[in-house]
Amino acid sequence: MGVPEAIRLQLRLARAGIASRRHCEKIIAEGRVSVNGKVFTEPGLKVTPDDIVRIDGNLVNNEKRKIYIALHKPRGYLCSDFDPEGRPLAKNLIDVAVRERFFHVGRLDYMSSGLIFFSNDGEFSRVLTHPSSRVEKEYIVTTKAVIPDDLVLRFSRGITINGIRYSAERAEQVGPRTARIVLIEGKNRELRRVFSSASLSIKRLHRIRIGLVRIAGIPSGHFRHLKAREIRILMKHTGMRVKPLDGENYGGGD
Repeated sequence: MGVPEAIRLQLRLARAGIASRRHCEKIIAEGRVSVNGKVFTEPGLKVTPDDIVRIDGNLVNNEKRKIYIALHKPRGYLCSDFDPEGRPLAKNLIDVAVRERFFHVGRLDYMSSGLIFFSNDGEFSRVLTHPSSRVEKEYIVTTKAVIPDDLVLRFSRGITINGIRYSAERAEQVGPRTARIVLIEGKNRELRRVFSSASLSIKRLHRIRIGLVRIAGIPSGHFRHLKAREIRILMKHTGMRVKPLDGENYGGGD
């Protein structure tokens, strides 16, 4: 018999569908994980399939079936596993129909809508959220006032706000109050901060594409499973540039 494979604790948790590998490292640091009855707070610990791993006292089992889901998140839904304020969770739009544990891959803020992925595959999450993968995320931004002529151009060249540099991969104005923005490394609340720097309030922020996957055909509040070809291309992503569709529907249908 061969020796059981030893892997890092955070990878074991990610493969079990607990959360992304990075988030699992945080869970371990918080002292919520035990191995064979002993709590460990260092993520580098290696475990084998024979080790008994628990999180918050609950046994962790490896998920056998990997799931990859594209959700059309409506506005007013939170990308989180729990909200003390009791706000609706995006995952609850899925877990009524999916029995496996899963987590969101990246995020959309509470008042943003559009395409977001959910999975129980930690490696899939790592690839899609790491800047080196250069996976494009495309947004349609609608503002309450007219967008200044130079804002979109400056964003594409790079804007520094409070010491942080923001730069769109591509940006174009498609109407007096509407812009199409493509990001590679989306920083926290990047679009809202860039438009706020020009004293613009965002009326609607809607993500229409991640990599080659478009939101078209998924009604608001609904989801579909990713196709094997989509998963394969996303996992091998090397900065593939996707052209906008002629007559792209900016409205989305929230």
